Amino acid sequence: MRSARRLKVLIADDEPLARAKLSDMLQAEPDLETVGECRNGLEVVKAVDELSPDLVLLDIQMPQLSGIDAVRAIGTDRMPLTIFVTAFGDFALEAFELQALDYLLKPFDEERLKKALARARTALGTDTRVQYEAQLRALLRSIGSQAAYTQRFLVKRGTEYTFVAAAEVDWMQSADNYVILHTGKRTAMIRETLAALEEQLDPRTFLRIRASAIVNLERVAAIRPWSSTEFQFVLRDGTTVQSSRRYRDRIRAIIP
Repeated sequence: MRSARRLKVLIADDEPLARAKLSDMLQAEPDLETVGECRNGLEVVKAVDELSPDLVLLDIQMPQLSGIDAVRAIGTDRMPLTIFVTAFGDFALEAFELQALDYLLKPFDEERLKKALARARTALGTDTRVQYEAQLRALLRSIGSQAAYTQRFLVKRGTEYTFVAAAEVDWMQSADNYVILHTGKRTAMIRETLAALEEQLDPRTFLRIRASAIVNLERVAAIRPWSSTEFQFVLRDGTTVQSSRRYRDRIRAIIP
């Protein structure tokens, strides 16, 4: 009789001692296999893409890209089951509890980790993926309301991950579950819905003008009436983006 597949676990923490502690604790779990260790959020994005772990032990405060921003970059539909880790008791823990997402507060002991792992095994063994994605989306909305607006996007170009500053984006266009960022003649694609992205952007700078488009008002050279309910947004490079009737009130609110 074949034994059950071991669950693949990814450890993410910028502190070497913390990673070593978690690795040692996980060795006592025969059904778990540590497949990688990450020092920052950028490495997490790459590791999830390449290793397809079942479970991620994810530190929230990490350099280059935080744990929360790594989840945003990966996308809630592709993010493995996650146990969040933090050293700060006041860092949005109420948000985690409200969404029933597990977290470990440093310093934690082996017993607390075992409880979190037991809960993760139960979740992985049931059909709860849709519920989990909804919980993650609600968490990102909650934390997003407490933090600064998104200042840059992580995009994949070939085998590299690079940043695109939000201020450099002329406009954004939805493409199913992706968003195309237009920066001059270059484009980049991120795995996110336009509706979810809109919640992360400063509404004083970014304006949704139709269901499939958001424009950066700082990159708009002119706004031309097209009809009684529609407008054309002319960007600095000459690109024209048409609005829709549905968003006419938002547009009129910014026109003197």
